Amino acid sequence: MTHRMPRREFLGAMSALAAASAFPCETLLARERLYPPMDLSHFDTPITPAPSEIHFGYASITWGGNDRQAIDDIAAVGFHGIQLRSNVIEEFGSPGAVRDLLSQRELKFVALSSGDLVGDPGGAKKSIADHAAHAKFLRDAGGLYLQVLDMRPKGRVAIPDDFKHLGKALTELGKRTADLGIPLGYHNHIGSLSERPEELDQLMSASDPRYVKLELDIAHYAQGGGDPVKAIEKYGDRLLFMHIKDVERPTQHSYRFVELGHGMVDVPAVFDALQKINFRGWAIVELDAVPDNVYSPKEAAAANKQYLQEKLGFTV
Repeated sequence: MTHRMPRREFLGAMSALAAASAFPCETLLARERLYPPMDLSHFDTPITPAPSEIHFGYASITWGGNDRQAIDDIAAVGFHGIQLRSNVIEEFGSPGAVRDLLSQRELKFVALSSGDLVGDPGGAKKSIADHAAHAKFLRDAGGLYLQVLDMRPKGRVAIPDDFKHLGKALTELGKRTADLGIPLGYHNHIGSLSERPEELDQLMSASDPRYVKLELDIAHYAQGGGDPVKAIEKYGDRLLFMHIKDVERPTQHSYRFVELGHGMVDVPAVFDALQKINFRGWAIVELDAVPDNVYSPKEAAAANKQYLQEKLGFTV
């Protein structure tokens, strides 16, 4: 069957074609564009990562449990963040009391040292529950990070199962704290399963990087035979926050923690490494105890601040 176009439709089509031929092709193409041309060349250049941004806090451990004095002194010296230990839970009684005092002193509650996590299956469940309770206190007090460490097995050498069990416990705890909005940081430490660099590697491999981050202590890492700069390069994507401290060896078989610049840690190189990986976060300066009781804890904190500002050029 032959289809015949009605005369009216034929004449309309001819009129439209004639009208179109009166316009240049460029005009027609321009009318078809819904959006103006865009310069897409800038997408060829990768976005530059944000520069390193380090905030400095101070740990209350130097004050030996007198946390109210530590809070006053750390604020007075001019640090803007603080790390407290779990004894504050009993001392203050409520998260609100901690939050209010830190707010009055204009201090950020950076981290809570929650103590040792038990990896052994016989005690892990209770230990995880205890630390999760600490994380809830921390959250309600306005804190950021939960820190845990561990102890090496007594009377025997560590075996692969020790790392496996602790890694599993860390992962489970990390899931629990993540539900509370609190990231978990594992603290490498002399006397723990992470005493030596290769041991820290095993433990990091045994734990889930989504839930277990690293709180790198540069002095403990150096005392264990490692180079903190290499640790920063290796674990840059898992660094939660830092412990900045120094360590010296008075004798071949002894060591003690000292003020920044007085020990064997290459602190300037550590900060150079942090700058290179564009680390953005908190660096907690820590001194377990004032060496030889030469200074008060407050004076030691002031000396550490002076080192950061005058030797390294930071604004604390």
